[in-house]
Amino acid sequence: MGTATYVDDILKPQGTLHLAIGKSIHAHARVLSMDFSAVRAVDGVIDVITFKDIPAKTDIGPVFDGDPLMVDKVAEYVGQTLFVVVATSHRAAKKATLKAKIEYEPLPAILTIEEALKQSQFVRPSHFMTRGDSQAAIDSAYTRIAGHIHMLGQEHFYLEGQVSYVVPCDDGGLEVYTSSQHPSEVQQLVAEVIDLPFHAVTTVVRRMGGGFGGKETQAAAWACLCGIVAKRHNVPVSMRLDRQDDMVVTGKRHEFANRYDVGVNDEGQVLGVDMQLAGLCGYSPDLSDAIVDRAMFHCDNAYYYPAAQIAGHRCKTHTVSNTAYRGFGGPQGLLTAEYMMDHIAYTLGKDPLQVRLANLYKDGQSTHYGQPIEHFDLVTIMQTLADDNQYDKRRQQVTAANKKAAAEGSDKRWGLALTPVKFGISFTVQHLNQAGALVHIYTDGSIQINHGGTEMGQGLYVKIAQIVANEFDVDVDTVKVTATRTDKVPNTSPTAASSGTDINGKAAQNACITVKQRLIEFAAEHFDVIKEEIRFERNHVHIADKNILTFAELVLLAYQHRISLSSTG
Repeated sequence: MGTATYVDDILKPQGTLHLAIGKSIHAHARVLSMDFSAVRAVDGVIDVITFKDIPAKTDIGPVFDGDPLMVDKVAEYVGQTLFVVVATSHRAAKKATLKAKIEYEPLPAILTIEEALKQSQFVRPSHFMTRGDSQAAIDSAYTRIAGHIHMLGQEHFYLEGQVSYVVPCDDGGLEVYTSSQHPSEVQQLVAEVIDLPFHAVTTVVRRMGGGFGGKETQAAAWACLCGIVAKRHNVPVSMRLDRQDDMVVTGKRHEFANRYDVGVNDEGQVLGVDMQLAGLCGYSPDLSDAIVDRAMFHCDNAYYYPAAQIAGHRCKTHTVSNTAYRGFGGPQGLLTAEYMMDHIAYTLGKDPLQVRLANLYKDGQSTHYGQPIEHFDLVTIMQTLADDNQYDKRRQQVTAANKKAAAEGSDKRWGLALTPVKFGISFTVQHLNQAGALVHIYTDGSIQINHGGTEMGQGLYVKIAQIVANEFDVDVDTVKVTATRTDKVPNTSPTAASSGTDINGKAAQNACITVKQRLIEFAAEHFDVIKEEIRFERNHVHIADKNILTFAELVLLAYQHRISLSSTG
């Protein structure tokens, strides 16, 4: 309906400054000189910022260093930020960037996974997972099959591009409005770049117009640049990347080149597998370590490898640093397993579903990385699906139709597949699997909840409101979820890894239970009944058989008896 306010829709005061970036035109080059005299002469230009103007920390790598905020001496990808133009309007800043005169000395560039592997160029050390003697198992197998699969990247193409708006506060701090999945990281990086304590920076995220992983680490740079200028000129600063800039300067899904060598028995059961996963990470580590690890955790999908040797390479190239993207390496791993299953089926002339069923895990087995398998229901699910949908009959129809099409010289073919998917929910870094919440109940019975999760169109806020309403058994429209803010719930984890509802919902529930217990204890004492006789039901509180109060009446009564109606979770 157009009523939701996104960062760029916030009404900005007169005097707000706007930023635009000057980008490298070489994949790998030494920057010899930068002449900004023509840039400064453009109408509306206030300032030009370069690497030497960064007040404190110059690297904004989320986990490992390697992501400079701007180029110092060497540019490492096309589109890397060389300088920032500060102007009175977005258009003026954008036009002025084109006037800069930059001198480069081009250097040799690595642009493919193959070149990176050949030159052993990695952003992080390679990881290996081993179980049993896979080579011996492959050598002695009935059939040995080798293959490879190459997957390209993808652009996130969130409808709202990267954007940031920073307002200086009268206490020397900054209020940062950003379209980010990770408010706490933005808060910390802005503080480190400007040399402020974390408490001086507050990050606010009301909603994003899509994220998909592209705003987990990639939103930080623009907030940091706004922060530097806001501090330098002491005025509000806004920055948005136009789509043509956004698609060049931000990371994508990792391209992967994977290969496998597998030994199978005559039924198509895997006996041993040797697999190499190589991700194109770009010029810096970003989150690539965890992404390639997750690909390694998913390269078995739903299948048991009795003996396995899995290698994961993090290839360095002179391209934009790739980043989080829905599935976070999982799809690139499980696609390799599925491709391999098809390859086995076609080689042995078997139905692909039978090969898949023959290789599924069984309870009590463990994965190639040592996780025990329990509650494994895929066998039942897949068999039931196949039976309910008359898989065998359809397979015969497909085969007949394809033979007929071939005989008639038609290019049309039919296909049929039944594919399991495994996804490991939660962060591979254990300490990120936590969340916080803050609940307030007001004396009219309305409830306000704040939590660490961010809303990017997935409906998280509504789900949290439902969890809170359910805990007190009140109508969901009496619950308001406020914008994610680092001054309400601190040290938040990113909204990622399919954990947003789980961990933030539990934190919200946890906070509600604390307040609810206080209300129950107060009511039990006040009305002289036992706690078990108090129940919350449909906006009311039933107190034994003595009284029925509305939820709001009980809350007001509790407040009048100095009971705290707020809690963290």
